[in-house]
Amino acid sequence: MDFLDKLNPQQRKAVTAGAGPVLVLAGPGSGKTRVLTQRVAYLIANEGVRPYRILAVTFTNKAAREMQSRVENLLGSDATQGMMLGTFHSICARMLRRESQFLPLESNFVIFDADDQERIVKAVIKEFNLSDKLYRASSVHAAISNAKNELIGADDYPITNYKDEVVKRVYAEYQKRLIASNAVDFDDLLVYTARLLEDNPAVREKYARRFEHVLVDEFQDTNLAQYTLLKHLASAHHNIFVVGDPDQSVYRWRGADWRNVQRFEQDYPDAQVILLEQNYRSRQTILDAAMSVIDRAQHRRKKNLFTERGAGEKVYFYEAPDDYAEASFVVDSIAQLVASRDFEPGDCAVMYRTNAQSRLLEEAFLQARLPYRLVGAQRFYGRREVKDVIAFLRLVYNPADEASLDRVINVPPRGIGDKTLTTLHLVARQHNTSAGLVLLDLARGSDSPFWASFTGRAAIPLADFGASLANWKAASPALTVAELFDRIVNDLNYKAYIDDESDTRRTSASAGEGVDRWENVQELRRVAIEYDTRTLDEFLENVALVSDQDTLKDNINAPTLLTLHAAKGLEFGAVFIVGLDDGILPHSRSFDEPEAMEEERRLFYVGITRAKDRLYLIRSVQRGGRGYAEETYPSRYLEDIPDNLLVGKSRTGRGIKSRTSESIWNSPRPLSPFPKGQGIRDREAKFRAGTRVKHPVWGDGIVLDSKVQDDDEIVDVVFESVGIKRLAASLANLSVI
Repeated sequence: MDFLDKLNPQQRKAVTAGAGPVLVLAGPGSGKTRVLTQRVAYLIANEGVRPYRILAVTFTNKAAREMQSRVENLLGSDATQGMMLGTFHSICARMLRRESQFLPLESNFVIFDADDQERIVKAVIKEFNLSDKLYRASSVHAAISNAKNELIGADDYPITNYKDEVVKRVYAEYQKRLIASNAVDFDDLLVYTARLLEDNPAVREKYARRFEHVLVDEFQDTNLAQYTLLKHLASAHHNIFVVGDPDQSVYRWRGADWRNVQRFEQDYPDAQVILLEQNYRSRQTILDAAMSVIDRAQHRRKKNLFTERGAGEKVYFYEAPDDYAEASFVVDSIAQLVASRDFEPGDCAVMYRTNAQSRLLEEAFLQARLPYRLVGAQRFYGRREVKDVIAFLRLVYNPADEASLDRVINVPPRGIGDKTLTTLHLVARQHNTSAGLVLLDLARGSDSPFWASFTGRAAIPLADFGASLANWKAASPALTVAELFDRIVNDLNYKAYIDDESDTRRTSASAGEGVDRWENVQELRRVAIEYDTRTLDEFLENVALVSDQDTLKDNINAPTLLTLHAAKGLEFGAVFIVGLDDGILPHSRSFDEPEAMEEERRLFYVGITRAKDRLYLIRSVQRGGRGYAEETYPSRYLEDIPDNLLVGKSRTGRGIKSRTSESIWNSPRPLSPFPKGQGIRDREAKFRAGTRVKHPVWGDGIVLDSKVQDDDEIVDVVFESVGIKRLAASLANLSVI
């Protein structure tokens, strides 16, 4: 039992807790995986519990493998033999196959993936003669999924309006088709298991007696169905050991309900509650900033996070004049951190609220010729909706572009199936022309010589799309790129195609995805605005060159770009959180919903607590791109961080907080985030026009201009490698050649 000696007092208290329910509220970086692992080892080695009597539930297969590996390292390779260890879904699948006689399924049922599920919903909508524009398959399926998470069956689906009635009908038919296919979806695995245990006392008693101890990781991310089945599985012995942190519950859109922590305390009033407050990841200043944000949250048990790693550097705040400068600051700062050898590139991470925010960051890294990794999402120009709009623009520019035609000929759906598309290409080849030109000619209707090659049912949608393409092509010479962009998107009603905005209040994954995808389209439009004085072919060429960078490998030592949601569970030496403006974080779609605003606060907290040594909080005074910009307001969460934890300056000279006393936000003195970089107050400019300098990343350059501004020296340098850069001398680490 030597492993107990390495635990701090609270960890040891949790690992050695006696019988009965135990709730471990584990702060970020507090070693919860160690506690769970060693709790299992302790039960086996010290309490004599047979592995067969232990159920350990995680949220990812990776976490399950790691737990098993750690226990085996502590106790030997045979220590976990017979223990049921895995994710909720894998454990439920095993149980359902064993108890299939109680289900409307055979034991060899299959599990339909997301595409299979949506395809069935789409087929049902079509069979019911419903409008696929009013009732998108993704949002209808999301509503069904949300109901299942709440253990609401099709018969009990609540109806408050006509759309609910439609969802209820589709839900019932969808479930019939799953059963007819001897199939389940992911939600069914949870629902069937919960109902199996609820409706069959003998089965419930069998498993509850078998599992003398039930252990659960990431408890704050469970939904009602998962909580219900856990209660049933622990109903005999009440030895349920859950580890979680409601302050890190940020997956509400997946059905996660942080209130399960409160339900646990209500259902088990005799539960031991143990706080893990010692943090092994972050510096104290970072923890203090995190606590100042999360302590404003409602209905929570307060934790006092502390560390033995020391105070560390203050949190650096930077207010950029616009979002381009915001991205440049991030790239320049990371380059400086790496050049100073304080961090490896892979130690750095840039976090943002929405996927669309990655575009400017990606371009800034590409312009600086620095590699990066993108986690949790496709690269911006590889995202489906972005590629769709670009494909339409490419078709207008060159109707012979077969790849673009094949991509979007049925986007949004217009009744052109694979068979019709195959015929279109065959007709084009027979007439030695391109499919796009055949399509344009079909716009003339029956006057087209190609009309007779298609059935009437196939020719009409082809002719309609050909007419749209012909109109866009005829209008394009008189339109700017942005105007053409708007014309195409509006004619297609593309927003209705991808945006599930009307269903976002259902807290569903698909609804949130629809909003994110529309934001990506709007981000691409901002790129188009920059080409108001240039041509469509220039725009397409630039986009093609940027998207070619998608061949960058992900397994490189490079900074990581990721959303705040994707950051949960990760840690980095230096973290940059960008877009700290009201409307972005917290997101504007959360403004009218208190619970959503609470989750936005928790999301910011999660981002802050990913940082080990350095934390940068960054916002932009204006957003919207060159030629069009809107003034922004600082995120309200910034106001919660005390001045004494912050260092930095406002590029606009205005304060973030309305206070009578001077604060760090409006301090006229610029303070560097790097300990070696100092301000140059009351000093002459060091660099002069014509001076040859060397940058640790970009190499040789020539100074174009230099001036002292706000007690720092601002230097314009043209580098042979990346062109002109504007740098702060205190940060740039320039040396005179």
